[in-house]
Amino acid sequence: MKLNTFAKAATLLAAMTVAAPLVFAQNIAVVNGKAVPKARVDAMLDQIAKQAQPGQPAPERTPELEKKVRDEVVLREIFIQEAERRGLQKSKDYQDQMEFARQSVLMRALIQDEEKKSKSAGAEAEARAEYEKIKAANGDKEYRARHILVEKEDEAKALIAQIKGGAKFEDLAKKSSKDTGSAENGGDLDWANPGNYVPEFANALKALQKGQMTDAPVKSQFGYHIIKLEDVRATQFPAFDEVKPQLMQRITQQRMAKFRDDLKAKAKTDYKFDAN
Repeated sequence: MKLNTFAKAATLLAAMTVAAPLVFAQNIAVVNGKAVPKARVDAMLDQIAKQAQPGQPAPERTPELEKKVRDEVVLREIFIQEAERRGLQKSKDYQDQMEFARQSVLMRALIQDEEKKSKSAGAEAEARAEYEKIKAANGDKEYRARHILVEKEDEAKALIAQIKGGAKFEDLAKKSSKDTGSAENGGDLDWANPGNYVPEFANALKALQKGQMTDAPVKSQFGYHIIKLEDVRATQFPAFDEVKPQLMQRITQQRMAKFRDDLKAKAKTDYKFDAN
């Protein structure tokens, strides 16, 4: 009997000896008799990786980073135990903040889940369609023009007469144009699509030949323009892959706005939201 009892004790001791390292491996420390699980360290490292800025690589999981995170996790446990010893977890302020935190985390999880679905549901095809739409709206030509902007028609006519008499367009633009942004550059507006201008200006510009100036002042909401066409070229448009990330982001934002509005519309509530 004694030998049998000794054998059982030896077996139990051996099992405990093997299990001890396994239990220790699951924890990084013991604080005031309470184990601090390694899972907390892994969870914090995962959160650090997720918080990397879009387009930036996640921080490398180095021994130095892991040591900092272990320090933080153990320090948190020390603080938490002291806070609970004081009963702070029972305060109304704590309970309110925990509820707000719960709501925020759950809402963020919902948004992330919906964004994943949004990106996987033909978003790239939609982005390409949007790209083609924008490309078509910009047309196939860009114009480089100069202009002089004045307040009165008679003033514009007088300037046209001076230019036809030999005065340099650039000099008069610097001296007389009230468009200060282009005046200092001799009225130069750089390369642009006609759609960037008000209709009256765009129509007059497209009617000009290279090197030609408008014979009469062009009236717009800003005043009277004298326009000179310097050059025309094929539209310089970025390739789809260059702008794909921005288009995908815009589509995701649009879909998320619709998701929000649909949820509001379906919700049965007596609350009235302000119209957006």
